[in-house]
Amino acid sequence: MGKNSTRENVGIMIEEFVKKALAEDIGRGDLYALVEPSVETKADIIAKSDGVVAGVKYLDALAKLEDFEIIWGKKDGESFVKGDIIAILNGDSHTILRIERTLLNMLLHASSIATLTKKYVDIVKPYGVKLLDTRKTRPHLRDFEKYATRCGGGVNHRMGLDDSLMIKDTHLKTIQDLKAYIKKAREVIPFTTKIEVEAETFAIAKLAFASDADIVMCDNMTPDEIKEIVEFRDATYPHITLEASGNISLQTIEGYAKSGVDAISTGSTIHQASWIDLSMKVK
Repeated sequence: MGKNSTRENVGIMIEEFVKKALAEDIGRGDLYALVEPSVETKADIIAKSDGVVAGVKYLDALAKLEDFEIIWGKKDGESFVKGDIIAILNGDSHTILRIERTLLNMLLHASSIATLTKKYVDIVKPYGVKLLDTRKTRPHLRDFEKYATRCGGGVNHRMGLDDSLMIKDTHLKTIQDLKAYIKKAREVIPFTTKIEVEAETFAIAKLAFASDADIVMCDNMTPDEIKEIVEFRDATYPHITLEASGNISLQTIEGYAKSGVDAISTGSTIHQASWIDLSMKVK
């Protein structure tokens, strides 16, 4: 599949997402529009708190579907401060007022995730560590929420079960011989697919290294425990990637970043993102 085809498919997915969001809010139609004729309208999207923009691609699709103009003052991934005009809308009043809540919901949701993600990224970046998201996303919102983490500077972990083979603690309970399992998996899964093993102890981490995993996730360990595994990895299996995960917060993430891991994954960037404050003001 070429780049153009990929872009078209992504565009279709975004358009369908926006259509569903509109249908949820508009229902059989906006009753406001039954009363008075439409007039030309201009509105500003104003920041009432600091943050990072995310949602431009989705709002551009909304503008195209609903035939109004949106002029961006900020792009995806750019920071803003209270008082900044993030975008200017031009169109007829019926349209602008009909799409107001759908537009703000998408912009608020995505920008809030991007804002929190940026805080995490700023902490780990000096240590050369990648900040990863997880599959802890709201149903039907995975593409949207993971797009928002990218806008905040994060890196997507796998999008779904078909992206990579991740052997978690629950899977390990069903596998008698991890080395044999991974050897067989290499013959079955696509050649380019990586295999990751979740380890809750040093012993399981060593087993994962010896079993030829591509990535070993140190789950629910302390930074000091992970440092020992990093030293072991560096001395014996330097080609294997190390990831830290498990109840990692803004308050604790720097300690994990200092441990020497290559990446840190957390679902907090999505499920603990508090909505920032944005509003639309009609001129």
